[in-house]
Amino acid sequence: MRPAAAPPLGCLLGAGERCAVPPPQERLLRELHGREKPPDPGQAGVRFCYEYSALSLQCLDYSSGALTGDLCEDLCVAQKLVYKHCLYYDRGKKVIQADWRGQPIILKSKKESFSSYQHLSMLEEVETQDIPETELLLMVALEVKNALGLELSNNTMGPLWTRKKGPRWKAQVASMWSLLQQEEYIYFSLLQDFSKHVLRIIGSCGHFYAVEYLTAGHAWHKTLFPLENVMGPSLSGHRSRVRAIIDIALSFLDMVQHFDNDFSHRLHLCDIKPENFAIRHDLTVVAIDVDMAFFEPKMRDILEQKCTGDEDCNFFDCFSKCNLKIRKCGAQRANNNLQVICDKIFRRWFSPSLRGALVSLPLQLQLQQAVQECAQPGLTGATGHQGALKSLSQLYHLLRVTQRELQGPE
Repeated sequence: MRPAAAPPLGCLLGAGERCAVPPPQERLLRELHGREKPPDPGQAGVRFCYEYSALSLQCLDYSSGALTGDLCEDLCVAQKLVYKHCLYYDRGKKVIQADWRGQPIILKSKKESFSSYQHLSMLEEVETQDIPETELLLMVALEVKNALGLELSNNTMGPLWTRKKGPRWKAQVASMWSLLQQEEYIYFSLLQDFSKHVLRIIGSCGHFYAVEYLTAGHAWHKTLFPLENVMGPSLSGHRSRVRAIIDIALSFLDMVQHFDNDFSHRLHLCDIKPENFAIRHDLTVVAIDVDMAFFEPKMRDILEQKCTGDEDCNFFDCFSKCNLKIRKCGAQRANNNLQVICDKIFRRWFSPSLRGALVSLPLQLQLQQAVQECAQPGLTGATGHQGALKSLSQLYHLLRVTQRELQGPE
């Protein structure tokens, strides 16, 4: 990251009185007593997550003083944070929709329960108040390096530990340690002050952290993103929908340029599909699932593996080439974020779908050709980089021209 503008790494961990588990959670715990495994996942990839019981157990841990967070009081005592339904559950990872003080939010956790995370042994070995701050900062820096492959200075970590030590400080440290074991949380924390293209963290309770609720994409949706959920009544006709698609496409290009150039290391997205992105009301594209996002140092480590052919060098949407002389994959990625977005997102939009009186036929054909060329894996090294820059510039130009042609009433 840029040293001159080091981001805070924090969730806002607050104090709070111990609480009793509300009656609904108590009843649920009695009903679930004795179960060790969640029920059958169900159909259509949407699994029943044991999330309501997990939040109940979260409150038990909060009441015992094991964990804390600025959202615990609203979840466990005031009941201002209310569970709605499960959006995703797989091997312990949970994504839950909830209402917080009347606003929808998303709760996320990588693992099943607070006890599933690695315990910080030093919390038991010494009095928590006696742990030197420099030692805590070093541990955080090592955890970030392990997760992201980045070395960050103590000045970057400092804001994480600015809260005064108090009776719940031990729970604060334990809670923060569980959050730092979730790479996605670290990404969102690091980047939210520097990028409009990542989710905003709202707060946390133990190992659960809350992010803003946005309209996510769906591969089966005709326009990939349910525009009616974002634009509402203003989406009155075909022209409005096409204009919205152009705006979203331009935001994708902004995101690509931003992730390629605005950090000290390029950020690679290795799982690009509509479901991993969302749009805000201003049609800004936001990366909502960054489990498969890697800064350049870690990307190189992942790609540089033994191989007998190019197919061994594929890592989801990121791949390199096999050097058959030494039977090792190249450390440099052979494709790029833009190429995959053109292939998996833009192809769906800029096919014959824009045909008609809205956009002139020559411009439609130019745009379709530019997307097709962009979607083809290019050369590596400087030549490939120049090709990507050319595609980016060409797409920007054609989309801006399309935007101008679409101005006017329905």
